[in-house]
Amino acid sequence: MFVFKAAVVGAGTMGGEIAHTIANADIPVVLKDVDQKFVDTGIEKARSLWQGRVDAGKLQDAELERKLGLITGTTDYSGFGDVDFVIEAVPERMEIKQVVFSELDEATPGHAILSSNTSSLSITEMGEATSRPDKVVGFHFFYPASVMRLIEVIEGEDTSPETTGAAISFAQAIRKMPIRCGEAPGFVVNRILNSSVSELWRYQEESGVDIKEIDKIVAESKAAPMGPFFLTDLLGLDTVLHVAEHLHESYGDRFFIHKRMQELVAAGDLGLKTGKGFYEHGN
Repeated sequence: MFVFKAAVVGAGTMGGEIAHTIANADIPVVLKDVDQKFVDTGIEKARSLWQGRVDAGKLQDAELERKLGLITGTTDYSGFGDVDFVIEAVPERMEIKQVVFSELDEATPGHAILSSNTSSLSITEMGEATSRPDKVVGFHFFYPASVMRLIEVIEGEDTSPETTGAAISFAQAIRKMPIRCGEAPGFVVNRILNSSVSELWRYQEESGVDIKEIDKIVAESKAAPMGPFFLTDLLGLDTVLHVAEHLHESYGDRFFIHKRMQELVAAGDLGLKTGKGFYEHGN
């Protein structure tokens, strides 16, 4: 199945990046959120990514405007009647995602594939909220989606081979590298990543070493592009905490949960998106 038009539900940390990635491959995309200010933020994020290329002399202003014109912002489902592929990117709560999938089931044509950008939740459970569980699949980008090439294509119990194949083809069409995996908690990447990062969390909490020192050592060692605490701020502490809790519930104490992260989330300090997390982030 060829995707002539796509949609993204949720214009938060990832939504604008995902919309940019799709439009950058010359595929029209609808970007939806519950409030116009969130939609505007997502579109501005996409613009800023192209503007960076303009400033670097790698893109013309006219091309920026053409690509930006491929993104249509909305606060309702009126533009979803002819989409072929939808990516849900709302908060990592199953009850929220099931509501969205139920709405998408009604708002999109019967052939449309409904996918989730979830980093750890069950694709099967999301599919149960629809009349087409065979057309529900995981489609997990990595931050920043405009740069990171990997996409996890996650099969639920009811996902059809045709749906998986179409998702893999779409990932390639938007210049990404898909890997196919089952819906075990954490899938592939977060299960590997969190198994190592949770040990750094455990060490920091037990030793009291400054988080900046740990981030500096990790970055300088080139074991990762940045340290685990700064990365958590970029991803959003609420999202990272949810994944950590899910993995701890699934696999036990070998997946550690950092108490300070729990405290910050409880206080509403979620990292870059709120201006404060493990670090202070200026405007």
